[in-house]
Amino acid sequence: MFRGKTALITGGARGIGLAIAEAFARYGANLVIAGRHENSLNAAAERFAANGTACLAVKTNIREVSDVEALVAAATERFGDIDFLINNAGGQFPARPSQISDGGWRAVVDLNLNGTWNMCSRVAPLMAARGFGAIVNMVHVYSFNRGAPPFVHSGAARAGVVSMTQSMAYYLARQGVTINALAPGTIDTQGVHEEEFASAEYNDLAETTLRDVPAHRMGTAEEMAAVTLFLCSPAARYINGASIVADGAQFMGNWAPMVDPEQY
Repeated sequence: MFRGKTALITGGARGIGLAIAEAFARYGANLVIAGRHENSLNAAAERFAANGTACLAVKTNIREVSDVEALVAAATERFGDIDFLINNAGGQFPARPSQISDGGWRAVVDLNLNGTWNMCSRVAPLMAARGFGAIVNMVHVYSFNRGAPPFVHSGAARAGVVSMTQSMAYYLARQGVTINALAPGTIDTQGVHEEEFASAEYNDLAETTLRDVPAHRMGTAEEMAAVTLFLCSPAARYINGASIVADGAQFMGNWAPMVDPEQY
């Protein structure tokens, strides 16, 4: 389905990003994977190359405009065009508002909001000039109208990404470019286990999360990849400016109390 097309995936060497890259590869796409960790990028690129997939790995900090511009230049030099942009890079840590330093706030907002903007602002014009493209911005279920009690910094940033996605769709739709947001719930990835479930402060978080998600299970990275590919497929060409929630109905249920609201 994607033979001859090129997908650029940030955070593409692990977790959901890697699953998305693997899914694009299965359907014939060329890959550009970007991330901050050179070893994991190179390992993923070698694995793709061994399976016959053309893959370019570029060490990139999406917070740095110069890095983003170098990434886009390398991608277009290698493959000519960027057909699909998956803004998967991001991150956060659970904390009470009083625990977030000024530097921590700025780092999370810079990564999740400004980094996504840096990518969109450099790639979207190329797609608009060609009259074709699809952008998927990864957010999370804490991006919407219930707030983000455990992630006030990331929730604010990702809500900004949702608004940005809607605003850009207004302009890109007539240019043949779609831009949508995908909001996963709790997904069974190494990052979730290491950065959230492993915390001594939240030692029962895994159990309470599984209890409170109506599906009584975490999602998989492969399920998020499937939704992402759908949003890039011919079947989704009339979906634009939307936020797709894939969370096992987590948004509709109770939210596991990652932090104690008795303390600010």
